[in-house]
Amino acid sequence: MNELTPEGVEELLGDPEDADNPYGFAAAVARDEADAHPDELCRTLVSAGFHLNYLPREWGGTFDSFDRSMTLVRAAARRDVNVMPGTMFSIIAATCLQLHGSEEQRRRVAEILTRGGSVAFALTEADHGSDLLAGEVRLDEDGRLHGEKWMVGNGLRCEAVYVVARTGPRGPGAFSAYLLDPDAEGLVREAAPRSGGMRGVDTARLRFTGLPVPEDALVGKVGEGLEVAVLAQQAVRLMSMAGSLGCADSALRLALGFAAGRRVAGAVLAETPYVRRELAVASAALLAADAVALAAARGVHVVPEVFSVWALGAKHVVAEAGDELVRRCATVLATRAVLREQAPGAGLFQKLQRDTAVVRVIDASPLANLRAYAAQIPTLAGRAEVPDPDTLHRIFALDAELPPYEPTRLDLVARGADPVLAGLPGTADAVRTHLGGDPAAGLVRRLADAVAALGPEAGALRQRGADPNALVDLAERYAWLHAGAVCVHLWWANRHRPLYGGEAGASGWLRAVLAFLLARADGVDPRRHGPDLLPAVDVVSALRERGLLFTAAPVRLADESRGER
Repeated sequence: MNELTPEGVEELLGDPEDADNPYGFAAAVARDEADAHPDELCRTLVSAGFHLNYLPREWGGTFDSFDRSMTLVRAAARRDVNVMPGTMFSIIAATCLQLHGSEEQRRRVAEILTRGGSVAFALTEADHGSDLLAGEVRLDEDGRLHGEKWMVGNGLRCEAVYVVARTGPRGPGAFSAYLLDPDAEGLVREAAPRSGGMRGVDTARLRFTGLPVPEDALVGKVGEGLEVAVLAQQAVRLMSMAGSLGCADSALRLALGFAAGRRVAGAVLAETPYVRRELAVASAALLAADAVALAAARGVHVVPEVFSVWALGAKHVVAEAGDELVRRCATVLATRAVLREQAPGAGLFQKLQRDTAVVRVIDASPLANLRAYAAQIPTLAGRAEVPDPDTLHRIFALDAELPPYEPTRLDLVARGADPVLAGLPGTADAVRTHLGGDPAAGLVRRLADAVAALGPEAGALRQRGADPNALVDLAERYAWLHAGAVCVHLWWANRHRPLYGGEAGASGWLRAVLAFLLARADGVDPRRHGPDLLPAVDVVSALRERGLLFTAAPVRLADESRGER
C-alpha cells in the first residue's frame, strides 16, 4: 500500500463542494442533521491506509512525523472533523501502550488498529471531569472493577478498552491501567449524552458492575496509570489541533467566498473596510494557529522534555484562535450564519460552529488546560539558558530533518529552559536587523520586551495578597507570547523559502500574526491593530484563489472551483 500524502487524501476524497460527493460538505451536513456517523467516509480512508499514519512502523503503521500526520488529518477534517473519532481516537490508548504495555499487549493492540479497529481510552468520569485525582472507578480487593467512565471515545465500537482505575487511597500513584475486553461480563456499554457538535460520533458510558480483571490485564506497573495517561495526552493535543485547523480552514474559506461574491451598495463586500478588517482578524488567527500547531508538531520530536507546557500552551492558542475565527466569519456572513438551508454552504457553517466548540474542549476545557501548566510558569519564566542554535534550526526550519519521535522522553514537568522563549532574544535581534524599517520589526521588539517581562510578572505572583486568578491569567499570557515567539523563529528559520504561498522572506504574514497574538496576550480586541492585520487577509485570499490549503507549506486542494463563488 502506498503511503498517503495530503494531496493523495484530497484526490481520494474529491471536491468537497460537489453536492453529489459522498465525502463532501453536503454529505457532512446531511449526516449532521441525522446524527449519523461518517461510516462510508471512514471506510474509504481506512481502505487507503489513512488510519495508519499515527501508528509506529514496528506496529505496521506509517507514522513518520507529527507535522506530516497533522497535515494529513487536516485534509480530511476540513470536510468533516468527525473522521477523527472514526479513524484517529485510538491514538491515546496506542501511545499509552507504547509507553508501558507488555509485548503481548502491544501485539494485540497493533493487530486491532492496523486492520482499522479501535481501542477506547476510559479516563474521565461525569462527577469529576478534569479533576482526575477524584476518580472513583476502582478495583476492589477481589480484583473486580466498579464504577462508571464517561464520554469514552469509540466506546461502543471498540475491540479493547484501556481503563484507568483507582487501586490506592490517594494521590497520583493511586491509579493503575488495565487493557480489558469490552464484551466481558460485568461491563455495560451505553451511548453517552449527545453533544451539540461532532454529532453522530461514538462516545459511550462504560459501567463496571464487578467486572473480573485478569492479572495479565494490568498495563505496566501498579500505580503508574494516571501518570502515563497524562503523558499520552500530549500527543492527543497535537491531533486535536489538526481538527481545529480543519474546521477553521473551511469556515474561513466559506466566509471569503461569500464576501468576494456579494455586493453591498455597489461595493464588493470583501473590500468594504469593516468586513475587510473582520476577515483580517480571522485570517491572522488562522495563520497564527497554523504556525503554532506546525511548530509544536515538530518540537515534540526535538525537545519532548518541555512538552508538558508546550503542548498545553499550543492547544490553548489554536483552540481559542479557531473560536475567534469562527466568530469573525459569522459577523461577515451575518444572517446567513444562522440559516440551515441555501447558500452559502447550506448549513455547513452552523456545523462548523458546533464542531469547533466541541474540538475546543475535546481533551480538556480551556480553564483545565491552563491550570494544567500554570504552576510551571514561574519556574520556566525564570530560566534563560540560551539553547543550542541547532535545536532551534531542527524545530523551525521546515527543510530540516526531524529526529525520530521518542514518547519515552515525554515528561510531566518541563526539564530545562523552554528553547522557544530562551532563544527569542537572539533571534529577535537578528530579525529586527534584517527587517530594518519594516513594520514587523516594531512588533518583534514589542514581543521581545513582553517576553522579558514574564519573569518579573511571575515573581509578583509570590507576593502576599496576590490575585488568586493571576497565575492562570499569566499562563494564558504565556501561551500567546510563546506563540508569538514561535512565529518569529519560524519566519527567521525559513526566510530563504516561500511560506504561505508568498515570496521568500515576505513579512506580511509575520506582521499580522504578531499583531493578533500581542493583542490577545494583552487581553484587548485585535481589531485595535487593524492596519497591521490586513496583510493576513491578502495572504489567505491568494491561497484560496490558487486552491491551496491555508498552511505554511501549502497543499494543493481537490476543489474544482476557484475564486468568487
